[in-house]
Amino acid sequence: MFIDFGIKDFIDILLVAFLLYYIYKLIKGSSSINVFVGILIFVLFRLVISQMLEMRLLGSILDTLYNVGAIVLVVLFQDEIRRFLFTLGTHRQVSVLIRFFTRNKQEKKENPEFLPLVMACISMAKQKVGALIVIEHNVPLDEVVRTGEILDANISQRLIENIFFKNSPLHDGAMVIRKRKIKAAGCILPVSHDLNIPKELGLRHRAAMGISQESDAHAIIVSEETGAISVAYKGEFYLRLNAEELESLLNKE
Repeated sequence: MFIDFGIKDFIDILLVAFLLYYIYKLIKGSSSINVFVGILIFVLFRLVISQMLEMRLLGSILDTLYNVGAIVLVVLFQDEIRRFLFTLGTHRQVSVLIRFFTRNKQEKKENPEFLPLVMACISMAKQKVGALIVIEHNVPLDEVVRTGEILDANISQRLIENIFFKNSPLHDGAMVIRKRKIKAAGCILPVSHDLNIPKELGLRHRAAMGISQESDAHAIIVSEETGAISVAYKGEFYLRLNAEELESLLNKE
């Protein structure tokens, strides 16, 4: 079987190995990893039965299960598939290409001013007021916005602090900022179930990680327990930031 083995076969095996490694890395730490290992064992068993041992009856049954399993995989791994497609679509080269074709050439895109937001976070951190602020970029967050109260207000330090004041009815949810406007407050975010998140980080951090895994948004967290400022961005945490680090990270996009 190795007589006709050539460079194309080597590239084929290399690409499959890379794809399997990328999928493993994507779902590592989640409950889906056991399902993924089970699928690999099933595929290998099917290959042995069909190709090497040539058991036709058992092979046909496994082929039927294999074909139906594609639908089951979509159901089981819908979150992982969505994350994979999002990661692929937000790759740097792809994002540049999308912005090139979708931008309005007559309008000059300006970077938003984050100073009032940074000052509000610093002030809330000193008072240990918990906050969760999401800054939308290229991926629309319409589903998240619909779960909260629409504001469409200008960004101001005083307004942000009032929204997250402990007695405010909107302080428990997340604020969404879109195009230099406070679009909504009191929003509900998807919670990440990643087992690699440190246990000392609370529900706000898990919600911030969840939205950062499903979009290209920055999610700012002000801890109510420690007053520390953190940012979740593209599935990574940036912890214990000062004012300069926070502003630099937000302006990086």
